[in-house]
Amino acid sequence: MTKRERQRPFVVATFAMTVDGKVTTRTLAPVDFTSREDKLHLFRQRALADAVLIGHTSLERDNVRLGLPAELQEARNRRRQSRCPWRVIISNKGRIDDRLKIFQSDISPVIIFSTRRMPRKNQEALKAKATLHLTDAKHVDLAAMLKILRNQYDVRRLACEGGPTLFRSFLERGFIDQLNLTITPYMFGGAKAPTLTGLSKEFLPASVHMSLIDKRTIGDECFLTYRLKPQSGAPEVDYANAT
Repeated sequence: MTKRERQRPFVVATFAMTVDGKVTTRTLAPVDFTSREDKLHLFRQRALADAVLIGHTSLERDNVRLGLPAELQEARNRRRQSRCPWRVIISNKGRIDDRLKIFQSDISPVIIFSTRRMPRKNQEALKAKATLHLTDAKHVDLAAMLKILRNQYDVRRLACEGGPTLFRSFLERGFIDQLNLTITPYMFGGAKAPTLTGLSKEFLPASVHMSLIDKRTIGDECFLTYRLKPQSGAPEVDYANAT
């Protein structure tokens, strides 16, 4: 497969959820329900990627820098990579606060995919801190975004860190290749607390088939790795970057 034919990166999503399938509480507020080992697990997955992707809602809620601990930065340097992966934000409306922590750190460049719905004042504030890719459509075209990341930024492996709405959108289009899932020893309950695929009551367009390729138990947490089976008609992906 030539570079020209590689239409998108290999996409790896990493999530933690409770035993009853919740990824947060009904208030959608930041909640710490995972161990130190799970947090290190997230960092390790991020360190393997060429870029890390987050939705605007999750970014605003958690206000994260999307960086890496020093030892993982050093490991990337030894692999002749940049010290941290590209940081990618997706937002349909583009009302992104330029005072968020991600813009106060220069560990790696920031790329924003949004639409012309982004207010002019936000465009002016953000263009000095990030590279903007704005489309005339009402929503960001996920396939086009992935193609740009692969071909313009040489992103072969993309770490998707949420939230669940973004994950569902990727899942519906067959854009998730691997799921790293941590099961934590809690139950939240509540119909309004989002699951891994968000709050939608609708079924996915088609069942998603997965193969369990790894499982580990550390303390009371279970770490699972699933490889998703390609859906018919989905864009080609370079599986050489799966490991």
